[in-house]
Amino acid sequence: MGISADKAVIAKITKGGEKFEILVDPVKALEVKAGKDVNIDELIVSREIYEDSHKGLRAPTDKVNKAFGTNDIKEIVYKIIKQGEVQLTTDQRREMIETTTKAVASIISKQGVNPQTGLPHPADRILRAMEQAKVKLTIEKKPEEQIESVLEAIQSVIPIKFEKIKLAVRIPPQFASKGSSIVRNFGKMIKEEWKNDGSYACMIEIPAGMQQDIYDRLNTLTHGQVEVKKC
Repeated sequence: MGISADKAVIAKITKGGEKFEILVDPVKALEVKAGKDVNIDELIVSREIYEDSHKGLRAPTDKVNKAFGTNDIKEIVYKIIKQGEVQLTTDQRREMIETTTKAVASIISKQGVNPQTGLPHPADRILRAMEQAKVKLTIEKKPEEQIESVLEAIQSVIPIKFEKIKLAVRIPPQFASKGSSIVRNFGKMIKEEWKNDGSYACMIEIPAGMQQDIYDRLNTLTHGQVEVKKC
């Protein structure tokens, strides 16, 4: 299994007056709650369903089957996690909230710009704005699912909006293969073409806040020989 018992937490549920518990990885369990498909062996300590995990009391198979309508362990585990409670410690919850907060700030910094300057806000500035706006995040949702509400909240603190731009890119032949892979990871490809001389050309749509990032990556790769123009 992917997690040891000393690092696991209890996920529990009561169905039909019966209690059921499993030992799970706290991070993976929250990914399941957020709708992600997780490898079962990375999620649970063992395939045991307990009545009381502290005492090591296993739930009888007939009770498990009656309560969940199946004997498929993954389906049972997912139902316990999604419909029940994952018992995180205070420290675990605080650490996960901090991680989620930083992830949200990073996404907004990369995708948003100050409409007054056309430049992105640094992630630290986004974090301060979130604090000033008293933004409350949840670890039960992915960072991406909380962007819209956070953006709405911090607009009362700093000028910010999400904006897309189009860039025309041309990469010399000797860097074309690696460069094309970099470009494709940045945004939506509008069109691309391999030239007769082996160079690579494309038009891509990216979040405005990521403009400097793509410049920096391609300039480093090509030693300044890349051509990037705003369309």
